[in-house]
Amino acid sequence: MVLDAPGGPLRLDPDAAERGPRPGEAVVAVHACGVCRTDLHILDGEVRAGRYPIVPGHQVVGTVLETGDGTDVEPGARIGIPWLGWTDGECRYCTTGRENLCVRARFTGLDLDGGYATRIVADARFCFPLPDGYGDLEAAPLLCAGLIGHRALRMTADAERLGLYGFGASAHIVCQVAVHQGRRVFAFTRARDTASQAFARSLGAEWAGDAMGPAPEELDAAIVFAPVGALVPAALRALAPGGVVVCAGIHMSDIPSFPYADLWRERSIRSVANLTRADARELLALAPRVPVRTHVTPYPLERANEALADLRAGRLEGAAVIVTDESAAIP
Repeated sequence: MVLDAPGGPLRLDPDAAERGPRPGEAVVAVHACGVCRTDLHILDGEVRAGRYPIVPGHQVVGTVLETGDGTDVEPGARIGIPWLGWTDGECRYCTTGRENLCVRARFTGLDLDGGYATRIVADARFCFPLPDGYGDLEAAPLLCAGLIGHRALRMTADAERLGLYGFGASAHIVCQVAVHQGRRVFAFTRARDTASQAFARSLGAEWAGDAMGPAPEELDAAIVFAPVGALVPAALRALAPGGVVVCAGIHMSDIPSFPYADLWRERSIRSVANLTRADARELLALAPRVPVRTHVTPYPLERANEALADLRAGRLEGAAVIVTDESAAIP
């Protein structure tokens, strides 16, 4: 499924050319690919692709078919391919453990063709073995919704009272991890979104309610998943002194101005950018111990536009996943 230009729908291209692996690469048969809000930002042109046409999708689960020279993965291995698809390994960020900020980084589904396809070619250094106990569909949301959420959660340090603003694919994973860690979780959604509020409580949130209303008590930290800038001041007002608001999206509407008093007393706002390979290894080891259970709605490849429309309209509970192989199944 190809995006020819921002603002248009994805187009099914049954005759897309395939190529073999270059040194360091793996050719992967795609079984499933999670649908991410970043895909919507790319579709709308809010996040510009490195080239067009481009195949979106960066939560890829598949089986290695063939590898080039100098790779560590073997044909037949089931692997996951995330958003971070390549780094130079040489810039000041890569050499200081911050490859997520690499100045020449390339991203799956943005600069490199992604997983809305039956085949993908990936840098084998950025492919990860997947934990046992997860089917293809169930594993897919871990590869971005899970990874970015986990990185955001780490930025809240040891915050006991945690607010999650927007309860979609990322938040439903982070909620489970946070409860496992002994934190108290408060879910903030649209005022009348009683279905998402009930879903949050079913996963361990002790309260769920209106994101623009007052919190039931002060929060030690908040993670803003919804790409709505107005939620940042709302989350800031809900913080106890010393608390932090973490913005977890790659794109957000403008943040409105707010009085300095809302920030005072050592409150802070910070963002999350991309992920590192260490993030991936850490979450994929942690997920089975929680255990994280992802809630997914499958769509065949040719209905990718429908999946994106349902995500945009908020019609999903958990995550949407594109199924590109009939063997992919939820255990």
